[in-house]
Amino acid sequence: MKIRTVRVGVWILVLACLSCGFAVLAQRETQQERDARMRWWREARFGLFIHWGLYSIPAGEWQGRTNHAEWIRTTAQIPLEEYDKFIGRFNPVQFNADQWVRAAKAAGMKYIVITSKHHDGFCLFDSQYTDFDVASTPFKRDILKELADACHREAIRICWYHSIMDWHHPDYLPRRDWEKSRTAQGANFDRYVAHMKNQLEELLTKYGDIGVLWFDGEWERTWNQNYGRDLYSYVRAKQPAILVNNRVGAGRAGMQGLTREGEFGGDFGTPEQEIPPTGLPGVYWETCMTMNNNWGYNKNDSNWKSTRTLVRMLADIASKGGNFLLNVGPTAEGLFPQPSIDRLREIGRWMDVNGESIYATNASPFQKLDWGRCTSKPVDGGTRLYLHVFEWPSAGSLIVPGLFNAPRGAYLLSDSARRPLEVTRKEDSLVIRVPPQAPDSIDSVVVLDVAGAVVK
Repeated sequence: MKIRTVRVGVWILVLACLSCGFAVLAQRETQQERDARMRWWREARFGLFIHWGLYSIPAGEWQGRTNHAEWIRTTAQIPLEEYDKFIGRFNPVQFNADQWVRAAKAAGMKYIVITSKHHDGFCLFDSQYTDFDVASTPFKRDILKELADACHREAIRICWYHSIMDWHHPDYLPRRDWEKSRTAQGANFDRYVAHMKNQLEELLTKYGDIGVLWFDGEWERTWNQNYGRDLYSYVRAKQPAILVNNRVGAGRAGMQGLTREGEFGGDFGTPEQEIPPTGLPGVYWETCMTMNNNWGYNKNDSNWKSTRTLVRMLADIASKGGNFLLNVGPTAEGLFPQPSIDRLREIGRWMDVNGESIYATNASPFQKLDWGRCTSKPVDGGTRLYLHVFEWPSAGSLIVPGLFNAPRGAYLLSDSARRPLEVTRKEDSLVIRVPPQAPDSIDSVVVLDVAGAVVK
């Protein structure tokens, strides 16, 4: 056994006192300081989510049903003693951290968020505080260490997803409704919180700089805003520059992922499987999305989004000032499914040409564009508009409506020579003369420079 016992009552008191001091420090952060801390993430715009754990072994299938994934322990109502047997079967010998990181980098992604621990309680790292971790499997290797090292080599930010909810730990409450034989007698939730902090300390002290701590599983009745504020301060004290999502608190309003007004919301909102219909000025947010129907690996799930859909989602999200966290669920062998690999490669081809129109851009100044989306960034003396054209104009004239700024020039982003396109004015619109054929059937980007800040 490698689980260390602690005098929990004393540690809870000590940590509570420290956290009070940390909370005061966090409150002193100015908006300018917060913006500076958020800068790398806001400029990155595009990251990789990875859901991986014991649930990859059954691959979504249990007793004839094939619609499970990372929630399989509870959706299939698998008893704890039965689920624990997966420990002896987890041996992803084909896992290669460098290959994973290179695939993300080639796709144009700037950060990776991986499940250090999902709701089932299994840890992908070697923890001193549990035997329910990768070190107890035949594989034994610390997956997070290998992935963090690979990310640091490739200048990709490594980030941890960590579940507040834990279906395995004896002190986590509540139990699952269907676990009739698993008593909660003697369980102590505060003792569980102390355990979680111990594991978070490991995650924040053993693997170098961590970009984001991405919490989840905060919606059960045992968690509240006081716990959330305390945990946020605890994490920031360990790594002051780290970012923490809003699921550290208890104020998230469902799958739209934004925190209810007046409640504690961490550093950024987390819309899940959806994109806000409009921009959210002054709000940091990140849409997390699956490539198919599931976060964890499901061998029967072939409902893959097309590259066309994913690239347009990326442009749409950036045009609204958000980030896109796109998920892959690796197999039990440690491989990305081939359809995921194909889509990452194809997105990367588009990003090689058009990444400038995504990275470090601001939201669109337009409420609606019938032909596509727009991202923007300031340039000397003016504004650069990246016009993401989904529907190429058959008449050869791209109309940018309601724009009163004087044009300074336009060109196709795919044209390395930057040959100028003709720009004329028609009443309150600018009209750009474009070639008859779209350079890219998914999203062709036209660059339009205008004088000054955008006037509409």
